[in-house]
Amino acid sequence: MYDYSHGAGSSQATAPPPGRHRDRRHTIHRLAHNEPVNDLAPLLTPEGRALLDEVRGTAPADELAVATRLRREHPAELVSAALGQARLRQRAAAKFGTEDAGRMFFTPNGVEQSTRASVAAYRAECFAALGVRSVADLCCGIGGDAIAFARAGIRVLAVDRDPLTAAVARANADALGLADLIEVREADVTEADTDGHDAVFVDPARRGGRGRIFDPEAYSPPLSWAVSAALKAPIGVLKIAPGIPHEVIPAEAEAEWISDGGDVKEAVLWFGEGRTPGARRATLLPSHAGLWASPDTMLPDPQVRPVGRYLYEPDGAVIRAHLVAEVAEDLDGGLIDATIAYVTADELRPTPYATAYEITDQLPFNVKKLKALLREREVGILTVKKRGSAVEPEELRKKVKPSGPNSATVFLTQVAGAPTMLIGAPA
Repeated sequence: MYDYSHGAGSSQATAPPPGRHRDRRHTIHRLAHNEPVNDLAPLLTPEGRALLDEVRGTAPADELAVATRLRREHPAELVSAALGQARLRQRAAAKFGTEDAGRMFFTPNGVEQSTRASVAAYRAECFAALGVRSVADLCCGIGGDAIAFARAGIRVLAVDRDPLTAAVARANADALGLADLIEVREADVTEADTDGHDAVFVDPARRGGRGRIFDPEAYSPPLSWAVSAALKAPIGVLKIAPGIPHEVIPAEAEAEWISDGGDVKEAVLWFGEGRTPGARRATLLPSHAGLWASPDTMLPDPQVRPVGRYLYEPDGAVIRAHLVAEVAEDLDGGLIDATIAYVTADELRPTPYATAYEITDQLPFNVKKLKALLREREVGILTVKKRGSAVEPEELRKKVKPSGPNSATVFLTQVAGAPTMLIGAPA
C-alpha cells in the first residue's frame, strides 16, 4: 500500500491576514469565542440592520475612519459589532456567494467551519433523490447545511448547544426566507429526539482550543456516538475529517470524499438506504463526476513503472478515497513510485479524475541543474508541485530565480525511491 498522506505543495504565497483595529478587537474576541448571544441581538434590531447596510463593503483600511464617524450617532458596541459582521460577511462570500453572505450572520468559527454552499447543495440533492423529506441536523452550526436541505424542500430540525451559534442559525433561516422549513433548537445533540425523521445528519466539532482534532473519539460528540445516532435512522450521514484513517471507518458505512474545484473539502459516512457498506466514493464538484468501488471491485495498488510521456495528478478526493488504482487502470498507467500517488502513462487520455501534464525532462534532484535548465529555456512563470519531497516550493523558487517569458511546471517527487525532478507543462 502506498502512502496516501503525501501532500502536494504549490508555489503560490499566501498573504498575511489584514490587521484589526485596536478599537474593535474586544468585540471580535468575544465573537470568536462564541460567547454572549447578546452580541447578535443588537444587529437584529432596525438600527442594527440599517447599520449593517451602511457598513457593507467597508475596506479594512477604512474601518477606523468609518467607526469614528458612526460612533457619533450610534453606540460604540453596535458600531463595532456591525463592522465585525461586515468583515465576516466578506470572508464568507467565498463559501456562500456574495448574495447570501450579504444577508446572513456569522461567527468567526462559523465562517471557518461551515460547509461550503456548493458541497451542502450537492448533499441536499442526494438526500432529496433518496426521498428524504425531513432531517435532523445535529451540530448544525450557523446553518449552512440546514439552508441547503431547506432549499431542496426538506424540513429540518437544526440542533446546536451553543447559544450564539443557535441564534445565528435561526437568524440565517429567517434572513433567507426559510424559517418555515427550519426549526432551530438550542440543545445538547445527544439528548435530541430524532424519531420520525427520514434522515439524521451529524457534523461533530473537529476543532478544539488547540486546533484540529485528529482522534475521532475526541470529536464533540465522539464518532462512536455519532455512528450510533446515524444507525438509528433510515438514512444516517456523518461529516468527518478528510484525513481520517480508513481503518477507523465503521464497516457499516459507505465513505465518500468530496472535492470542490480540486480542493478536498470533506469526507462523509453514509449509512442505510441506497448505500453499500464498505464502499468508497470520490465526488468531484462542480462537475459531479463520481468514482466508486465496492469491497468486491476494489483494485490492488498499481504497478510501478518508468516515467512515461505523461504524468497524471489524481484529484485529492480520489487519493483520499484510495481509488488511484481505478484511475491508473483507466489510463493504462502505473505509479512512478510505490509510495507516491502520481500516475504515469504513455498516452494522453481525458479523465475528470486527474490533471495531465506532458513531461519533457527527468532529473535527479539538483537545484543547480534545474536553475541552468530553466535559464536556458527562459522560464519565468514556474509552478512547483511536490509529493514525497521535504523541499518547500517557495524555497526552491527563491533558489532558481525564474526569469523569462515562458512557463513550466516542476514536480519534486520520488521515482523508484530516488529524489527526482520532473519538468513539464499541462497537457
